[in-house]
Amino acid sequence: MNVLQNLSFLVIILNIFLAVTVIFLERRNASSTWAWLMVLFFIPVLGFALYLILGQKMRKRQLNRLLGDNRRIIEDTLEKQRILLAQRELLPDSSEMAGYQDMMFMNLTTSYALYTNNNVVDIFTNGNRKFDALIADIEKAEHHIHLVYYIVRDDELGRRLMDALVRKAAEGLEVRFLYDHIGSSALPRRYFRELRAAGGMEAAFFPSRIPYLNMKINYRNHRKLAIFDGRTGYIGGFNIGNEYLGLNEHFGAWRDTHLKVQGGAVLQMQAQFLMDWNLAASMKIPLDVGYFPYPRSGNGIIGMQLVASGPDTEYQEIKNAYIKMIHSAKETICLQTPYFVPDESLMTSLRIAALSGVSVSIMLPSKPDHFFVYWATHSYLGELLASGVKVYLYEQGFLHAKTLVVDRKVASVGTANLDIRSFKLNFEMNAFIYDTDTAAELADIFWDDAESSRELTMEDYRNRPLWDRFKESVSRLLSPIL
Repeated sequence: MNVLQNLSFLVIILNIFLAVTVIFLERRNASSTWAWLMVLFFIPVLGFALYLILGQKMRKRQLNRLLGDNRRIIEDTLEKQRILLAQRELLPDSSEMAGYQDMMFMNLTTSYALYTNNNVVDIFTNGNRKFDALIADIEKAEHHIHLVYYIVRDDELGRRLMDALVRKAAEGLEVRFLYDHIGSSALPRRYFRELRAAGGMEAAFFPSRIPYLNMKINYRNHRKLAIFDGRTGYIGGFNIGNEYLGLNEHFGAWRDTHLKVQGGAVLQMQAQFLMDWNLAASMKIPLDVGYFPYPRSGNGIIGMQLVASGPDTEYQEIKNAYIKMIHSAKETICLQTPYFVPDESLMTSLRIAALSGVSVSIMLPSKPDHFFVYWATHSYLGELLASGVKVYLYEQGFLHAKTLVVDRKVASVGTANLDIRSFKLNFEMNAFIYDTDTAAELADIFWDDAESSRELTMEDYRNRPLWDRFKESVSRLLSPIL
């Protein structure tokens, strides 16, 4: 008995020491600190092991050292346009879009997101059409192909894509494939064997021998980008796997949004890929001007900025741009996201918009793929409904789109979910589009999806089962660390 008492006493002392470490050394925000303290309290010792894997922050100086001169060279290049915009010498062509110049300025000064207004944009909401177009552009590539995806599967779609890449590598093109080591943890090494044999290259982002014991497990490259010859780019929510074609029995139809872009905005995608590749790969890419050709698609008229954010940046750039868009709204806000775990600033901005008379509509999936996140999402809905926000639950398969449209004038499509993880921990990238036709098309897509959705009313929410409320409460407490 004395041995057990002594052991219990040691565990208590150790837990107190670990809690002090979390509070005083990490200096987190209050909600995150309390969430980790709850984990330490209910799961002594093991909770700290989880903290070591999931809770440690990567110091910005570590990432800056890893990035080396790569970021500085690109930032020096982009500084010229930042100065132009600061002097108000670079303005949107449309007087209607000139009202968003302060948002453009913020994106440029905090994320070095160039504003370009010569872009052509195609919108994909169906995986088959998106990947047919992607593989067609692989076949048309002449100099290089750059891909980065969070999830890659070795299935029919994955092999179809790889076959196309192998053919182009065998023709002598530069083919580089960057994948996230955690998101693609089930991907076998043999998947890239033929690509390497043909002269192509692959790299894993922040790998480890045992994926889920990776001390960088939190810092994942969640971007989905494809760049062809520096002239055509893809960005959005589709990863590579059969489920994104609607072939997964559990999820059924897969509803996502992806963009094909031609024009000056592609150069920003290219710059981001080069930095990501050089952070992950042993064989670096030289910053050659050949990767940044003058865009041929000069007939485009769409204004865009590509905003990147991650643990290596000073601000939460994508979240800040979302908030700026929401505060600019005068009439309507349409938001689609698979995961909704907002911080207080984003939650407040949505509620203020609704209370100010703006029609705010949010669409979420009706079925979960991550249960904790699903129930944490639902814990926020009561506050939104009470403020006048309309909530739609998409029922025709799984909704994975990450889209925000304001006043049918400006829009965002990208890789970032509306949650704390995407805003603070993941490496993400979103396209911010300043064009009434494109924004109106995305808004129309939202309302088409609403026909396949069920509106969640306040009465429905109040009458939900007690067990659901319990799951929401527990998940809400853990939401800062999800």
